[in-house]
Amino acid sequence: MVTLKVSKVFGQLNAGELKTLEKIATERTFERGDEIFTEGDAGDGLYCVKDGLVEISGLFGENTRHVFSKIEPGDIFGEMAVIEDKPRSASAVARKASKVYFFGREQMLELVARSPALSLVLLREISNRLREFNRQYLREVVQAERLAVVGRFARSIVHDLKNPLNIIGLTAEMVNASGASLALRDQAQEIIRKQVDRINDMISEILEFTQGSQSAVVLAPTNYARFLQKLLEELQPEAALKSAVIEVEGEAPKIDLPLDPRRLRRVFFNLINNSTDAMPSGGKIFIRFRVSPREVVTEIQDSGSGIAPEIAGELFEAFATHGKAHGTGLGLSISKKIVEDHHGWIKARNDPGKGAVFSFGLPRA
Repeated sequence: MVTLKVSKVFGQLNAGELKTLEKIATERTFERGDEIFTEGDAGDGLYCVKDGLVEISGLFGENTRHVFSKIEPGDIFGEMAVIEDKPRSASAVARKASKVYFFGREQMLELVARSPALSLVLLREISNRLREFNRQYLREVVQAERLAVVGRFARSIVHDLKNPLNIIGLTAEMVNASGASLALRDQAQEIIRKQVDRINDMISEILEFTQGSQSAVVLAPTNYARFLQKLLEELQPEAALKSAVIEVEGEAPKIDLPLDPRRLRRVFFNLINNSTDAMPSGGKIFIRFRVSPREVVTEIQDSGSGIAPEIAGELFEAFATHGKAHGTGLGLSISKKIVEDHHGWIKARNDPGKGAVFSFGLPRA
């Protein structure tokens, strides 16, 4: 049990000021769970805990109550009522059976006007409370942002893994069907192996991207046409599962490019999946090429609604997504890194009335 003389705030006053303070103090008793005041109540005065524990909290939204602080014996609360004539912005509840000193607002104002020491004490206490509130608020904002990032990252991984896992599931059902031939089983085994490799590559790419590692990129001369032929054999059935058709306009360049085929595959998977996401009811995806003495440019265009203006400027930033039910926000960032590791470039634009166009250039030497 704390008297005013030894309280943290008022213990700094001289004997005369303490005596005046004791005269205007009234003692109030609250049982555990009793409300001392609530948001919206008139700011009628200042409190000091004599014994017990008082919790200060505020309502966020309609149903979420957040605890700001716990007031122990010797501490004050409700001090803002002394300096501003406004309704309470928080609630105070006795968390234990408590006794408090109460000082009416008008009497406190008169005492503050006569006592510079009391003014300074209250000012310091209010300043400390605001500083602590800011620290707590920033901690929670940072924590909330961390949780949001974790959630977006988890959705990204789930979205990216869904396609290969679906293919593995469908292939496993096909193999288990009655009458499945040995050749079909061998084919299914190869499909499942490729999808498992794809999942491993995908996870490695995400880990490398998020950890910011700078592992060496090994580029070897690779025939671009043969690389694309094998890749399309995987991409076309996968797109068909989402009612999308891939059309290659013209022939793929039959020239050698310095590539890391395993990593470049991920760019195509990301861009094709992006296109199918933009066409939930199905549509067409066009792949075309431009060849110059310096580079090979690959364009992937869909028949969707195009790139939303809200996201156009930050399309290749991590977790940038807009209006996608399964938006990842990582696919394009990873694709950009892969293309740049190939010493190339990637960009996006809208073709009015014809959907989004993603282009990337790879140097020939």
